[in-house]
Amino acid sequence: MKNKNVKHIAVAGNIGAGKTTLTKLLAKHFHWEPHFEDVENNPYLYDFYEDMPRWSFNLQVFFLNSRFRQIIEIQRGDATIIQDRTIYEDAHIFAPNLHAMGLMSTRDYDNYLSLFKTINSQINPPDLLIYLKASIPTLVDQIQKRGREYEDNLRLDYLRRLNEYYEKWISTYDEGKLLVVDVDKNNFVEEESHLSEVVNSILAELHGLF
Repeated sequence: MKNKNVKHIAVAGNIGAGKTTLTKLLAKHFHWEPHFEDVENNPYLYDFYEDMPRWSFNLQVFFLNSRFRQIIEIQRGDATIIQDRTIYEDAHIFAPNLHAMGLMSTRDYDNYLSLFKTINSQINPPDLLIYLKASIPTLVDQIQKRGREYEDNLRLDYLRRLNEYYEKWISTYDEGKLLVVDVDKNNFVEEESHLSEVVNSILAELHGLF
């Protein structure tokens, strides 16, 4: 599926929702180019999980810069890109949650939001945002399955708070087309028919552009 009008598909969702897996599956199916979150090369991630108040601002600025760079590349290029996690999640979910939990100072949070607003004024929203909606038990199960060491210390209340921010953000999202996939009911990882449902829903959302 190639079309000059569709350049940017984005996959959003909480930790453990299946963003990376779905990104890979859809990239393969549609022959899109995947862009992944730069987790392994993030110099702050392990430190952040050890001492969140100290490293929260640094971590969020790293992610913001990384995703801004990705979006600039998408806008300048000709390929259709599917992006694992969006720049909006940094600003609407993770940063405000850290601030609300007392893990990011108000001074740093205000500075961060100001930077995001400047960046957001210079970028286009994705042609389609795919939101992976998942309950806490589903998230915990999938996090345990992948066994990332730095996620061992994730607490249930942290995931719950993130989920609340996600639901609030998605309920007011009006930047562009939106597709919500209920991961509790759609096991696109193991069920081919479930993946086909997602594919067909994407086609339905984008059919006017193809």
